[in-house]
Amino acid sequence: MIVVTALMAVWLVSIATFYRSGDWSALNVRPSARQLSALVNLLERAPREQVPDILDVATSSTLTARLEAGEAVGESDKALDVDANLHQAYADAIGSRPFAIRLSQNVAENTRHYWLPPAARKALEIRIGLTAGDTLIVASASPLAVSRIGLPIGFGAGLLGTLIALVALVVTLRETRPLSKLAAAVDRMDLTGAPVYLPQARASAPEIRAVITAFNRLQTRLALLLRARMALLGGISHDVRSFATRLRLSVDCIPEATERDRAVNGIADMIRLLDDSLLASRAGAGELEEELLEFDEIVRSEVLDRREAGAEIDLRIGPGVEGSNILGDRLACRRIVANLADNALKYGHVAHLAMEREAHCVLLMVDDEGPGVPLSQRDILLEPFVRLEQSRNRFTGGAGLGLAVVRSLVEVCGGTIAIGDAPSGGARFSVRLPVFAAG
Repeated sequence: MIVVTALMAVWLVSIATFYRSGDWSALNVRPSARQLSALVNLLERAPREQVPDILDVATSSTLTARLEAGEAVGESDKALDVDANLHQAYADAIGSRPFAIRLSQNVAENTRHYWLPPAARKALEIRIGLTAGDTLIVASASPLAVSRIGLPIGFGAGLLGTLIALVALVVTLRETRPLSKLAAAVDRMDLTGAPVYLPQARASAPEIRAVITAFNRLQTRLALLLRARMALLGGISHDVRSFATRLRLSVDCIPEATERDRAVNGIADMIRLLDDSLLASRAGAGELEEELLEFDEIVRSEVLDRREAGAEIDLRIGPGVEGSNILGDRLACRRIVANLADNALKYGHVAHLAMEREAHCVLLMVDDEGPGVPLSQRDILLEPFVRLEQSRNRFTGGAGLGLAVVRSLVEVCGGTIAIGDAPSGGARFSVRLPVFAAG
């Protein structure tokens, strides 16, 4: 719009300059003295029957030639601004024949002389008395319609429209600039820290100021809601842990070993579910700590703990992985590895872990030997409380939060997680975490 408006303005100014310049010689608005002399000589020498053809040849878009019976030359218009040299040239070309220069009849009938624009003042009517007693009338006219101030008809409306469009564009940009800042503030909004309020646009429309005020109120409410939710989760976690500890002590009194182990496992699953939920909430609220971690050491530690417990798990570390530091929370990184490894052991019977170094990240792959994950369900499997119906059914335990927690923690660390197929035919979970680079 800015470019179009600028081009229109330049176009209008150019046209105005052209019309105001008064240089109409190229348009041949006035007949030359030589033209008049040649036309008069032809009409006086030609037979009567050829006169209409001569007049047709002399007539164009800017000149009109006609004959009137009788001598009706009249007097020249004294108020008409005609160059003295041009008047003398006409007189020399016509010779002793009487002639008069007036304003064209169609212009004179509608406009007073002193209001005429330059283009209209050039619309002349030259009346010449021929020797045969007729009067030759040669009328010139401007090929372009102009107003009284010498500008094209409609130019004023175009100029006014351009100015209005330019003003409207400036006003629109001025009014929409706060909206652009509001959109940027929405993208930058971080509920984990203190709200960053958008400054009020004092000179904007009331509706814009109302939107900005509502956005600032929204930030405050969301921040308060998040803090209240975290306080609620913390209180619930503390109380449930207390109840779980009491229940665990009571379970030891169950005489039958099978029932006692089942109850102990149920309590452990409940505490694990609570820990996963609380950790995911802390990750979403940005309350996780950040420190430089050697991710390969965390993976080794988790693999060793499960191997000592008798689990079928192994680890392969590729070149360049050792010493690759990542920036994240230690507990969160341990939970990522633990959830993926336990998931592979529970549903795929074995866990094959491998680590490789890529350009700017470290890759952790966890393969199992289970039935795998169907392609149609790989996207939704990472959502909370989503479980597959066959190998990952209710009888195997779990509430469907493990992978969702892993995805949340990986994204907080700036990484990505993907589900694919393992070479053994099972599922492969690939986690990429960015390697910390100083500076």
